Amino acid sequence: MGRASKMLTFISYASSSKGNLHEITDSHSRVMVDCGLSWRKAREAMFFATSGIGGVVATHAHSDHSKGLADAARSGLDCYALPETLEALSLQGHRFHPIKPFQQFVIGTFTVKAFPLEHDVPNCGFLFCNREGEKAIYITDTAYCRFKFGSGLRIIAIECNYSRDTLSPNLDIAVRNRLYSTHMSLDTVKGFLQSNDLSQVQEIHLLHGSDHNSDSELFKREVEKATGKPVTIAGS
Repeated sequence: MGRASKMLTFISYASSSKGNLHEITDSHSRVMVDCGLSWRKAREAMFFATSGIGGVVATHAHSDHSKGLADAARSGLDCYALPETLEALSLQGHRFHPIKPFQQFVIGTFTVKAFPLEHDVPNCGFLFCNREGEKAIYITDTAYCRFKFGSGLRIIAIECNYSRDTLSPNLDIAVRNRLYSTHMSLDTVKGFLQSNDLSQVQEIHLLHGSDHNSDSELFKREVEKATGKPVTIAGS
């Protein structure tokens, strides 16, 4: 878990190929970011405090990011995702809201904007901005992010899945090539961070480390050294 300013907070409940579940909150609103656990496990992870959630945003259709969406909607939560994601998951109904990249939508006190990422299914990241102008970005399951986000960022939550130096020596070639084309490496993460304005960033969360091809303590040290910002390993 992590806390930045008094207002804006990023909380990670789960972050791996087994399931991803996070929350962006301020003193007024709560947004669930990906729901890749069963709804029962998601509620347990959040200590059953789900009634105050204003909505759920989903990055893509892979089950480790979307498993609980249908039941979240049945529980009364509005869910926001790309049309391709909703179609792939056969999700329909008034609780499901298709979103478009670069078009803003509102959940409580947050203005949210999706932006496209590079994965093997349609995928997006999210930029959150609250009424105080504090911003957070969420980026996962992508080979890279080609966007810069300007000033005002307080929280960066970003995938750091592997490093070429920490790849398992027994990794299958096809799996390795997919990893290179669909997930973000340590070097790519550092390059992205160094290309953005970090002057107001208060914390960085590293997401979705590979079970067999990552070294969380190494990644934490490397990103702290590259940015001078406090780094948290999400879900730990």
